[in-house]
Amino acid sequence: MQVSGSRWAAHVQIGISFVIEARIPQSCPTSNTHHRDSRIATSATFLEPFKHSSIYILLSPAGLCIVNHPTYHYTANSMALKYSTGRLSRSLSRATTSTRHASSPLALASPQLRSMATVPPVTQNSVGSKGPTAMVFMNMGGPSTTKEVGDFLSRLFADGDLIPLGRFQNYLGPFISKRRTPKIEKQYAEIGGGSPIRKWSEYQNAEMCKILDEISPETAPHKPYIAFRYADPLTEEMYNQLLADGFGNGKGGRAVAFTQYPQYSCSTTGSSINELWKWRQRLEGKAAGETTPGDGTISWSVIDRWPVHSGLVEAFAQNIEAKLLEYPEERRKDVVLLFSAHSLPMSVVNRGDPYPAEVAATVYAVMQRLKFSNPYRLCWQSQVGPSAWLGPQTSDSVENYVHKGQKDLVLIPIAFTSDHIETLYELDLEVIGDSGSPETVKRVESLNGSPVFIRALADIAKAHLNSGVACSPQMELRCPGCKSERCLESKKFFAGQQTNISAAHEKTLAQ
Repeated sequence: MQVSGSRWAAHVQIGISFVIEARIPQSCPTSNTHHRDSRIATSATFLEPFKHSSIYILLSPAGLCIVNHPTYHYTANSMALKYSTGRLSRSLSRATTSTRHASSPLALASPQLRSMATVPPVTQNSVGSKGPTAMVFMNMGGPSTTKEVGDFLSRLFADGDLIPLGRFQNYLGPFISKRRTPKIEKQYAEIGGGSPIRKWSEYQNAEMCKILDEISPETAPHKPYIAFRYADPLTEEMYNQLLADGFGNGKGGRAVAFTQYPQYSCSTTGSSINELWKWRQRLEGKAAGETTPGDGTISWSVIDRWPVHSGLVEAFAQNIEAKLLEYPEERRKDVVLLFSAHSLPMSVVNRGDPYPAEVAATVYAVMQRLKFSNPYRLCWQSQVGPSAWLGPQTSDSVENYVHKGQKDLVLIPIAFTSDHIETLYELDLEVIGDSGSPETVKRVESLNGSPVFIRALADIAKAHLNSGVACSPQMELRCPGCKSERCLESKKFFAGQQTNISAAHEKTLAQ
C-alpha cells in the first residue's frame, strides 16, 4: 500500500521521547481488513495495515490518519507513540521512507515501553467536594513482555484466592510457577511478546472517563487508574500513585474500585478487593469502621459485578451478529454458539462462589437479545492442574462437536473484556488451530475498544456514583463455606465506607 502526499513530523523531547504523526488525505482508500490487536474503535475508519510492517492507521473525520500501537496517548485527532531515545536516530531516518518497506519507524515501538496511565496531580478539598473522582479498574493483568512472565506467574500461584493450594501454597506456588515459566514465555512470544490487556484497560478507562466528565459533571473530573493483581501496575503502585496525585494524605477524595470482571468470583474480583483493602490499611492506616467523613482518607466504593447490564449484553450481541455474517446464509441459523469462560476449581464452586450462576446469567441475557437465533452451550477454559474444575472444557467441546460433524462453531469469550492470552493464544492458536476445521470454527472479536462497551462502562459508573452506595448487598454476603478472615475484614471495611459515601453523596446533591 503506497501512501502518496504524506508528510511526517517528528517532535523531539531531548532525553525523553519523540512523537511521530502522519497526515494523509481523506481520500485515502479504506479497507475492512482489521488486525486483532490494533482495533481501537472511535468515530474513524480503519485503513489496511501496511504489508510487511506493524503500521496500522485510521482515518478520522478530520482527515487525520492516526498510527495505532500498544504504546500511545490518544487525543481527539492524534495518537502519539513514545520511543526510547536509543532508537531515535534510526526511527527518524525511517520516518520519511515509503510505507511499502518492511522497516517502518513505528515497528520499533516495543511493549516494554508501556507506562502506567498516570494523571496530573490534583487538589483535593474535603470528602464530598465536587471531584475529582478516581476511577480504578481492577483486573488480573498480564505480562507486557516475556521478561515479566516469571514474576506474573509467581504472584498468580501465590494467591490462594485464585489457585487454592492449601497449607502448601508457599512451597508449591513457587515450584509450579518456575516450572511453567518457560512454556508460558513461549506462548506470549507467539502473540507478539506480551499481553495487550494493559493497553486495552488504559484505553477503556480513559475513554470511559471522558464520557463520565460529560454525563456526570457533578463528580468530574474523573481520573483513570489501573490496579492489576499480578502484573504492573500492581495495586500497591496504583495506591501510591493516588496518594502522589493528591488523594488522601489529609485531603480526602473519592475513589471507585471498578472490577473489570463482569461476573463476580471470590477468586478474581474478591482477590482484587482483598488486595486493595490490604494496601489501604498499610498506606492509610485506618481499620474497618474507623474512618469518618472529613478525616482526610480516601473514601472508597466498589462496583463489584455487572453480569447482565444492557450495554454489556448489547456489545456481546453485536459482535456475535457480525461473526455469524461470515457464514453462508443457508448455514447461519445452525451455527453453534459456544460461550467460553475461565473455569474455576470445584472446591471454590462448592464453597458457594456465585461466578458460575452469574456467567450463565450473562449467556442467557445475550441469547435473549439474539432472540435465541442459534443453538448454544456454555463451556469453560484454562483449567490448571489435576483437580476437578468446572466443565466441560472448551477444547474438548470443540473437538467433540467437530468429530460429530458439527463444524460451524463460534466461540464467545463471555467473561473477558479485552484480548489477552486466553483469547489470542488459548482460543485462537490452540482451540481453533487444533480443531481440524479452522475455516468454520471462529471466534468473535473481543470487546476491546467497542464504543458500545465503553459507553456501558460509563453508564455503570454513573449509576453507581448517583446511587450513594458503597458496595452492593451481594458483595457484603460471604459464601456459605467461606473461612477466609481476610475476606471478612475487607468486606467489613468496604461496607463501613457507607458513612463516607453517604456524606459525599448528600453534599453533591446539595450543590
